[in-house]
Amino acid sequence: MASVSDLLTARLVTATGVDPELRPATKPQFGHFQSNVALRLAKQQGRKPREVAAQIVDELDVADLCEPVEIAGPGFLNFRLRTDVLASAVNAQLADEHLGVAQVDEPVRVVIDYSSPNVAKQMHVGHLRTTIIGDCFTRVLRAVGDEVVPQNHIGDWGRQFGMLIEQIQDESLDLDTLDLAGAEELYLRANAHFESDADFAERARLRVVALQGGDETTRAIWRRLIAISTAGFNRTYARLGVLLTDADIAGESSYNDMLDGICDDLQHRGIAVMDDGALIARVDGFDAPAILRNSAGGYGYDVTDLAALRHRVDDLGAGRLIYVTDARQANHFALLFAVSRKAGYLPSSVIAEHIGYGMVLGTDGHPFKTREGTAAHLDDLLDAAEQTASPEVALAAIKYADLSNQLQKDYVFDPVRMTATTGDTGPYLQYAHARVSQILRRALAEQGQDEDATGDWQVSVLAELAEQDLALSLTRFGEAVGEVAANLTPHKLCMYLYELAGKLSVFYEQCPVLKADGDVRASRLALCQATKDVLGRGLTLLGIPAPERM
Repeated sequence: MASVSDLLTARLVTATGVDPELRPATKPQFGHFQSNVALRLAKQQGRKPREVAAQIVDELDVADLCEPVEIAGPGFLNFRLRTDVLASAVNAQLADEHLGVAQVDEPVRVVIDYSSPNVAKQMHVGHLRTTIIGDCFTRVLRAVGDEVVPQNHIGDWGRQFGMLIEQIQDESLDLDTLDLAGAEELYLRANAHFESDADFAERARLRVVALQGGDETTRAIWRRLIAISTAGFNRTYARLGVLLTDADIAGESSYNDMLDGICDDLQHRGIAVMDDGALIARVDGFDAPAILRNSAGGYGYDVTDLAALRHRVDDLGAGRLIYVTDARQANHFALLFAVSRKAGYLPSSVIAEHIGYGMVLGTDGHPFKTREGTAAHLDDLLDAAEQTASPEVALAAIKYADLSNQLQKDYVFDPVRMTATTGDTGPYLQYAHARVSQILRRALAEQGQDEDATGDWQVSVLAELAEQDLALSLTRFGEAVGEVAANLTPHKLCMYLYELAGKLSVFYEQCPVLKADGDVRASRLALCQATKDVLGRGLTLLGIPAPERM
């Protein structure tokens, strides 16, 4: 469904032949939208801006959308929408199951790589942002009609499993008594044992060989460690309210059988070459090569990620690849994409994006760590937030703080500030949703209807500026969601919802709803219903609960 601003933009493009760069008006007296297109064209044509503006107005046919267009100052065009057009736009949005979010013409299969914890280790602060951001992308891209395939690339392979399994054997440990926290303690004991006991270290290395060779006893213990770990991950995912399931897990071990073939293929075609015993792939523009196989014959992240990418394109049919990791991995993924393009594993028709994010800082401005200097467990961060608010409010605080800033920036984890119900916070948006929900419940109760019902109100009267401002903001929801889907910028949706909540507050103060009568009351209730719907949907796209009461 095209928004009113889209329709107006299209008319201006027809009249001028260029993008009018339509913007919301800076002040109510300037109408609803403004454009400086006449000033830009006048500069190109060597004419007076107001003369060009007058010509545009003469040629522009927008009487069905706007009141007479005004020429202001040196040649700005001011547009004020007709109130009946604005009312119709909100009513159409209310009736649309997508709330004005445009659906893509050709759905794309999007593979999103996020979360990626390590087996036998609890998720820590480093997994917070990737999980929250990836979940938001999943929700938004599904909302516009794309098919999203999450991939949880867990660390379930490597040398550490040799020492873990050998330690289990040494301790005759009953794995049925082990949870994820216990598995992490086991890892610490095994690592200390490995460092201090040469005999144990040798047995651990041999255990890795047995694991890689398919020894059933070793594989059974390995599978059990993965099951214990995923159960722990799932408990944290449930607390975070994210959509990841076991079906989304595609660990490093998934690609073992592909690694030899990829190395042989790239070496045969001259894309990879031997260098001091290692197999490497160089790409112009990069100082260091991708190391596909080290001099000891071992495989690392470069070739595993190459295999994963090839699987996602060839087997999953991805048309768009999104990797959500720490910003410090930007060069790794740039090199991965470059090697993949060179090898033909990543066709030009497939979009590949690395979305890097900044660090989570403590209130001291330094990276968030425990007193011991180690990475804080993710559950401990959730516990800290829940000490200041209920679980759903704490969750809103954490997710909004993460998503409301540009992702590349660091942000401060401050539970007291983040859980405030005033200011630019997640709980403030929850409060706005609960507040408008209460108005609707009261209206339904007065009509003798169940509080869970949806009123059949229509917007018909927009006499007050606060009503018009709220209505206009509601029609921009689809644009905000589309912006996130296209450019992966969730802070734009956060900004939109915060502005909408502010306009709701002004409307609430200046335009009595339940005390109004007749068409004015029904129209204002319809605005409230539309605002509740948009706030609720917007919060859901951010992965934030939208409570009916607070």
